[in-house]
Amino acid sequence: MPKTSAPNRSAQATPSSSVGSNGVGVSRAGDVFQLLRDGHARTRAELADITGLARSTVAARIDALAAAGLIGPAGEAVSSGGRPPSRFAFQPATRVILAVDIGATHVLIGLTDLSGKLLCEMREHIDVATGPVPVLDAVLDHCTQLLAQAGRHASELAGIGIGLPGPVEHSTGRPASPPIMPGWDSFDVPEYVQRRFRTDVLVDNDVNIMALGERAAFWPDAENLLFIKVATGVGAGIISGGLLQRGADGTAGDIGHIRVPRGADVLCRCGNHGCLEAMASGPAVAAALAAGGVPAVTGEDVLDLARRGNLAAISAMRQAGRDVGEVLAACVNLLNPSIIVIGGGLSSAGEYLLAGVREIVYQRSLPLATARLRIVQSMAADHAGVLGAGQMVIDHVLAASGVERLLAEQQAS
Repeated sequence: MPKTSAPNRSAQATPSSSVGSNGVGVSRAGDVFQLLRDGHARTRAELADITGLARSTVAARIDALAAAGLIGPAGEAVSSGGRPPSRFAFQPATRVILAVDIGATHVLIGLTDLSGKLLCEMREHIDVATGPVPVLDAVLDHCTQLLAQAGRHASELAGIGIGLPGPVEHSTGRPASPPIMPGWDSFDVPEYVQRRFRTDVLVDNDVNIMALGERAAFWPDAENLLFIKVATGVGAGIISGGLLQRGADGTAGDIGHIRVPRGADVLCRCGNHGCLEAMASGPAVAAALAAGGVPAVTGEDVLDLARRGNLAAISAMRQAGRDVGEVLAACVNLLNPSIIVIGGGLSSAGEYLLAGVREIVYQRSLPLATARLRIVQSMAADHAGVLGAGQMVIDHVLAASGVERLLAEQQAS
């Protein structure tokens, strides 16, 4: 991939000049490739029937995709007489993606193939508050190590996806006034990363990529899904109509600063009173326990106490769930999701948090909106971020327009 400081993230295809027998509009090699992304092997004749293109045109498209390493031979079809026709299928292992999930105090880096399969990973404790240069330098060093560990070369990279724990202007990859990331505001993350790796770099808010990862791995048919992260902060990733909703300025889903009635006198770090984050985040729950004489400083302390059966911690976790539920009840009435996934550090305490969420959501939301609603714990757990960062890149580079750019680069080289 070429070095670009603000890669084109549009997955929109240009109008096609041919419409296949099944109504699929196809003309370019990138369009033909979309028919093979499901992994099913097909012959040139089958693709010609689907697309309505001439067999010679399909053959040329297949040759271009094979030369780029995106597809390859996948055996032979049954012959109806004469030489059996060759079949072709998507080859996801030909290129790899570096997927980076940067949290408040940790970094998880994964290497995936083009299907999103996680090949290997590396976890490190890094404080995001130390600033963009030391954090990204450490991340890029680990990326280099991970590539070497997997026996892959930087030239095989299809792209790098990064999640950050704060608002991000997705079109540029620059953090936008992130509250827990001093020194990161407007820092050009893609440009800095591309000094080391000449590939597309996409950056988004961590909860957005968690929503993408959870959906891709476990709920691929869910068109309307909310992913709620309850950890150092509280946020939501919104998938509506099958698309991730970022809002006008990338701040959609910032539910952590919605006011909850119980917290009228509680000051939030944003300067307002009663924010959900000031009531239900890991540090907030720990502070409430400490004020009652229970030794807790961090969200991890709260989890440890709850797992050991501390009744005060269990009660505090359930109340945090109720507070989250107060906000989610309004979200359910507004967005009508079919699935709400609860993730983040505090969700690993299991049913304590979820019980509080369910109690309030089912009580306060409209019956029709909750008739088929499922509220579940994240199945991707702490891998949701890296899976989503990888999926974000996959959706970018394997879209018809992304494939066309790759083929153009192949021809130019």
